Amino acid sequence: MSAPAVVIAAPASGSGKTTLATGLIGALRRAGHRVAPFKVGPDYIDPGYHGLAAGRPGRNLDPVLVGEERVVPLYRHGAHGCDIAVVEGVMGLFDGRIDENRADAVAEGSTAQVASLLGAPVVLVVDARGHSQSLAALLHGFATYDSSVRLGGVILNRVGSERHEQVLRAACDQVGLPVLGALPRLAELEVPSRHLGLIPAVEHGSAATSAVAAMTDLVAAHIDLRAVVALAAGTTAGPAWDPAAEVAEFLDTATVSAVSASPSSSTDVPATVGQVGSASTSGSAAPTTGSVADALAGSRGRSGPRTAVPSDSTTEHRGWDRAGLPGGTAEDQGPIIAMAGGPAFTFGYAEHREVLTAAGARVVVFDPLIDELPEGTAGVVLPGGFPEEHAAELSANAVLRAAIAEGARHGLPIHAECAGLLYLTRSLDGHPMAGVLDADAEFGPRLTLGYRDAVALHDSVLWRAGTRVRGHEFHRTRLVSAPTTPAAWGWRLTESTTEGAVTGQVHASYLHTHPAGNPEAITRFVTAASRFGRT
Repeated sequence: MSAPAVVIAAPASGSGKTTLATGLIGALRRAGHRVAPFKVGPDYIDPGYHGLAAGRPGRNLDPVLVGEERVVPLYRHGAHGCDIAVVEGVMGLFDGRIDENRADAVAEGSTAQVASLLGAPVVLVVDARGHSQSLAALLHGFATYDSSVRLGGVILNRVGSERHEQVLRAACDQVGLPVLGALPRLAELEVPSRHLGLIPAVEHGSAATSAVAAMTDLVAAHIDLRAVVALAAGTTAGPAWDPAAEVAEFLDTATVSAVSASPSSSTDVPATVGQVGSASTSGSAAPTTGSVADALAGSRGRSGPRTAVPSDSTTEHRGWDRAGLPGGTAEDQGPIIAMAGGPAFTFGYAEHREVLTAAGARVVVFDPLIDELPEGTAGVVLPGGFPEEHAAELSANAVLRAAIAEGARHGLPIHAECAGLLYLTRSLDGHPMAGVLDADAEFGPRLTLGYRDAVALHDSVLWRAGTRVRGHEFHRTRLVSAPTTPAAWGWRLTESTTEGAVTGQVHASYLHTHPAGNPEAITRFVTAASRFGRT
């Protein structure tokens, strides 16, 4: 039996869903509930605030990225041990992926689709500004538009006065929808935002904690929590998502693929597969020992300003050797995957670490603003975030930049998405970056946003050539010129597009993918890291 849920939706974006959902999560937790927080869609930022309020990771439910069949299992996995779940919707209730070929009234990836899959009631948050008696007609339309979606109640947000609230409550009564609460207009609850939405909670620090506390106080004072708990429901059945089961069928395949791609077993492996010691960003051969280990050996255990390691360093070779791994060998414990975190790399899914771990990796989080690569690193994950806001600090960590560049030249598996792509360029807004890719990046004039049906154009450390993947773009930066290395993806919108880069064992792209929807790719990556650690 999984936890019952309420879905927080709205007629349109900007109605106050995040404030209400975050405050509701916090208020329910304060009242003694164990709350599972979820967000519909690919959003990385809102779950950070949900996590602060719940005291447990916020998770995403996105049918587009993981497949409709995984939504309920992922929900059951994320709600384990909880007695109620709060699911914040995306945009308007029925808004989702725009697909002219889809005949269903409910758009794929919409809040309505997820609510229907979960069998959970919807609480509609209405921005009351400008509304009066006509609110009844709006609510009637949302309540009757699709029979698979059950509208269970209304929350009136930004109410102007007691009289205004009375009129709105009367309109809700006309269509038989209970009002679960009414919140006044309070500008001080606005959380600062930037070009991609709210500032992530990790970056906002104590201010984010204070904002979540204020949202919790507001909801606790104005929302009928008992009514919300009584409304919560769900008809989810079946097993919870199990990362170990997801990767199990690919482990043998990935191992065979890795062996066939290793230099010792093949002499004509394409460079895009990433032979250890054979491919570099410049296309020239690179030794399998020496400067890369030297760079790492000189980059551990320090903080503060960084200085580059001299290229002729003669430090003893101990960068990735098994003897340097505490408690046993790499074979015993699995490869160390260094995952970038901290203020510049805040975009990630909780399931990513879980799939990596299930595939045999040991995940160590590091902050590229102040840290170096963890000792024994055999693979690097550079997720999304806001590197453009921290470009000078990222550039100042010259030791890490040098180690990443040397690692790439020696076949270190690197999975870079969006912010990670930017970090691997030569420069970002004029600040030197790792220089793994022969391209420069800058803040752009417009937002690039949307789902993509992509095809892997070349074999890589993650995907086989020809693999079809669903991903999501979300950025305001751009590459000044495309890298000369083979493109990672191809897709068609109004015209055919190629994007990203595959070079050696580096896969870099603007495209965000969900690890739960791509267990084979994560398994391939961990297998490549294991092979790298052994060599």
